[in-house]
Amino acid sequence: MDIQINTANNLEGRQAATERLEALVSDRLSRFENRLTRVELHVGDENGERSNGADIRCQIEARPAGHDPVSVTDQSASIDQAAAGALGKLTTALDRTFGKATNRKGH
Repeated sequence: MDIQINTANNLEGRQAATERLEALVSDRLSRFENRLTRVELHVGDENGERSNGADIRCQIEARPAGHDPVSVTDQSASIDQAAAGALGKLTTALDRTFGKATNRKGH
């Protein structure tokens, strides 16, 4: 599983955030590691220098082998919160995707 992290230029502490995000993604998606070819994170500050609430946006696109890509988005006040929210949504979506492929009625 390849992990690609893209951050906007207007985020503070981009290098440290990238390392934290890569470790977080690797940890949270480890059970899907053999079934995913690539995971892309896009993190950006929606409002720029203005800060009013949940303005950090994290979009994650996962590419499961043999399935259509799965994309989720979450917004929060911090990079870590937005990434955690999006990863929670992604694990639910991947459980559904892989569950539909393996769990058939009567099997």
